Amino acid sequence: MDSPRKAKKANVNREPKHSQNQSSRPPQKDAYARLLSQHRSSKFSMYLEQYAKDSSSQREDNGPSPQLKAQSDRDCERRQGVFDGQRRGQRRDTATSHDGDVESGEELGSLKPNDAKKHQKQQRKNKDSNRDVDSKETDQPGGRLQSPKKSKKKNLPKHPEDEKIREGTSKCGVDSQMSSPKPPHGRDKNVKQPRASSANSPADKGKNKGGRGSKKQVFDAYMTSEEVSHGLKRGELIQGQLRINPKKYNEAFVPSPDDTRDIFLDGIVARNRALNGDIVVVQVLPREQWKVVRSDTDCEGASESDTPTVQTATKKTKSTPSSAVIVEEQCSDRDEQNNKYQNISGERLGEPSTPRSNGEILQKTAKVVYIVEKKHSRAATGFLKHLPDKPFALFSPVDHRVPRINVPLADCPEDFSSRPGDYNNILFICRITDWAADSNFAEGRLAKSLGQAGEIEPETEGILIEYEVDFSEFSDEVLDCLPKNLPWTIPPEEMRKRRDLRNECIFTIDPATARDLDDALSCKQLPDGNFEVGVHIADVSYFVEEGNSLDVIASQRATSVYLVQKVIPMLPRLLCEELCSLNPLVDRLTFSVIWTLTPEGKILNEWFGRSIIRSCVKLSYDHAQSMIEAPEKMFSAEELPPVDPMHPIDEVHQAVLNLHAIAKNLRAQRFLGGALRLDQLKLSFTLDKETMMPQGCYIYQYRDSNKLVEEFMLLANIATANHIYRKFPELALLRRHPPPKAKMMDELQELCDQLGIKIDLSSAGLLHKSLNTAFGDDEYTSARKEVLTHMCSRPMQMALYFCTGVVKEEQNFKHYALNVPLYTHFTSPIRRYADIIVHRLLASSLKCGPRISLSTEEVEKQASHCNDKKALSKRVQELSSELFFGVFVKESGPLDSEAMVMGVLDQSFDVLVLRYGVQKRIYCKSITGLDAFRHRKVGKKSELTLLWTAEAPEDPPVEQVISVFTLVEVQLKSDDAPLKYSAVLKRPEDSAS
Repeated sequence: MDSPRKAKKANVNREPKHSQNQSSRPPQKDAYARLLSQHRSSKFSMYLEQYAKDSSSQREDNGPSPQLKAQSDRDCERRQGVFDGQRRGQRRDTATSHDGDVESGEELGSLKPNDAKKHQKQQRKNKDSNRDVDSKETDQPGGRLQSPKKSKKKNLPKHPEDEKIREGTSKCGVDSQMSSPKPPHGRDKNVKQPRASSANSPADKGKNKGGRGSKKQVFDAYMTSEEVSHGLKRGELIQGQLRINPKKYNEAFVPSPDDTRDIFLDGIVARNRALNGDIVVVQVLPREQWKVVRSDTDCEGASESDTPTVQTATKKTKSTPSSAVIVEEQCSDRDEQNNKYQNISGERLGEPSTPRSNGEILQKTAKVVYIVEKKHSRAATGFLKHLPDKPFALFSPVDHRVPRINVPLADCPEDFSSRPGDYNNILFICRITDWAADSNFAEGRLAKSLGQAGEIEPETEGILIEYEVDFSEFSDEVLDCLPKNLPWTIPPEEMRKRRDLRNECIFTIDPATARDLDDALSCKQLPDGNFEVGVHIADVSYFVEEGNSLDVIASQRATSVYLVQKVIPMLPRLLCEELCSLNPLVDRLTFSVIWTLTPEGKILNEWFGRSIIRSCVKLSYDHAQSMIEAPEKMFSAEELPPVDPMHPIDEVHQAVLNLHAIAKNLRAQRFLGGALRLDQLKLSFTLDKETMMPQGCYIYQYRDSNKLVEEFMLLANIATANHIYRKFPELALLRRHPPPKAKMMDELQELCDQLGIKIDLSSAGLLHKSLNTAFGDDEYTSARKEVLTHMCSRPMQMALYFCTGVVKEEQNFKHYALNVPLYTHFTSPIRRYADIIVHRLLASSLKCGPRISLSTEEVEKQASHCNDKKALSKRVQELSSELFFGVFVKESGPLDSEAMVMGVLDQSFDVLVLRYGVQKRIYCKSITGLDAFRHRKVGKKSELTLLWTAEAPEDPPVEQVISVFTLVEVQLKSDDAPLKYSAVLKRPEDSAS
């Protein structure tokens, strides 16, 4: 295929964005002024009279009413001039979108009496329109054409500043935004008025008193812990984890206790100063304030949080590749933890959402009344804005979901006030210290300057701090816990306690660059034709004594964090890379599981115990793969790393072949038994050794050598889980995987049926079988499978660590993807703290280690912490990959690739870029050369028709139909904002040329 012609972006296609989303212009201000004067009519006068009466009656009943002014002069001054300073570029989205990617634009930063009714009318209008991030046109249910070149102004916000709020590049997550604005007297009777006792609740210090008491109360005071406790018991309140849409900071969600559609929190005021990931208690609003939404789940339509989006379908908008999904971790790419709400029984909160006659449903809405736990770090990267004649500067976070923050000038660089322009592109880290109930802005302290935005190291450091990854050097107190006499040797008394396996043919298989080698394998054929197979895991618990300083820091870090260019270790490098790492040709302490297996993989015997090994060679996955692919070949010493002379190369080769044969049988049995694997594309990078900049990237290949290691690690984890649960039924640390959300699976099944895709979602095993049925027999079969795999991964929940003494129902222990009743993590103690606890339980059960001193509550608390840290680590890894790919596109782009459509919305569609495995959203309004487009939906199937401008005036427009599995050509191009890039759709004739 010839190189497709590059498309130029015509300025005319930029017009709608400028007219709707950018800073206001004088004519708009004049128009607004005219509107105001027109509305000083009888209706407006009646409204003022009514408001005066209401205010008067409220003063009689309730004392002085809060001023209606939306924010104090001080806050107005703080806001002034903020947005022009944010033209540096778009904020980085710091999480995968879970909850819908629609532009609301409904809430105004300040509501004055004379525009409250207009705002309510505007809300009603907006509720009937279906919107994407960059488009505000109303939905065309009849397939009516929309032109990307024309801008409709009827939905423009009334205030210039509110218009700016709608800009993607200048959102501030802090404006007072009411989902249902009403005069103060109309406040929900259940909302508690500010009270002294509210100071007992988190994040509320009663700062609305004293000199600040005259300011408008932007947020409601929190309920007391007693009120919350009673409300939860009565079923009047709901506890859950808050998820804020990274693309639409005024939309947030908490899981519904009945596992139906998530509960919607509309606007910043409803969130009441809670941040993304916080555990909150919410109060469901009256039914008349619920959202009218469409059950819009065409293919990618269901949001990953099981949330029907407000007036539009949604999907994951991640521009970075998904990490490889290990089989025990079969869950969607959502970065939030699994739902941690308190399950509330009964129907006290009203019946579940039910479809209306027109296909719409009512979605419950709520407001935050209490913050149980501040999971969010309260740290953010961003930029400083100078405010003349103010004793503070304004910090604007890169992440939309974090509010703007006032920071003391004393925290800023010395010359910031005199030369603020020098810092326009400098990234800073700021930590929120307080957020008063009467302020749109949080208060905070500047932690440090990171460096130039768009550079890898400053951006990486910002990510690590935001996600609370401890990358500091280990303290002297921690290092004092390590062995002092180096080089360290195994003490003779320890030798006598262990099974000596140093003469066995044991080896490691890892990525070529790995330095923390957790696991080794052995395989010896027995005279009767069976095999003795061993999994040998680094005995980290020998070096990490329970309760000492090293143990404390390891438990806090909970996991190593793998970035593209480096690893942030859980343990000091002396342990990670030396004393615990199963390096070749040195004696190492291990915990071993040894089985007698038939060639088919049937377990005849099993042994657990502490051991000593001496790895004979460090193989990479490539080495092992070469051995598997060439079973008859005699490998020379030059083709492999150094091998222990005690074990000839062909002995190692034969052991690899035997392990491969057994692993194939184990794998086949697992999937016949109902297991599931959802493979998603993973992008890897080649880096310059000196600069650590990306030189190239490729999709990681998951091959037989990877599968070999995986099968035996799974076998060891399952065996260990059964052993420790049998010995410690109230104390075992296991790992469960809840089944996918039933409603999302039902809707996905309906869509697949309509698309003619034969897929059975009724169980993990049948889903796996369906996914491995050929989808066509052409070169795009694998691409179609990738798209379908992505669709199936979205309803999946996160796998979680838990203590068996806390989860009472044994059927809830089950691991859905593996389809096993018990599972744990035993095989990676160098990089996972959960495995260290499991090792201690195992040692205690075998009487080869100290008795466990942990209580059930302590194990559960550590399990929960490990869950949190694992999720954060996963997100950091994704952001690191996104960062490097952004640099790669900037340095090497534009990049051409085929792409397959994954989901279709009413004004945009999502594609999987096949060459790089990244996912991008393409907005119809931003497509250069498009005359018009129309959207059509039948059942669950959504379809866009694009009409391209004809090459010759006399020719008709070129029509292109976009639906799931449509193949298109795209070009990845770097944006003006640091490290951001877009997927540009090519004309169909360009693609075909």
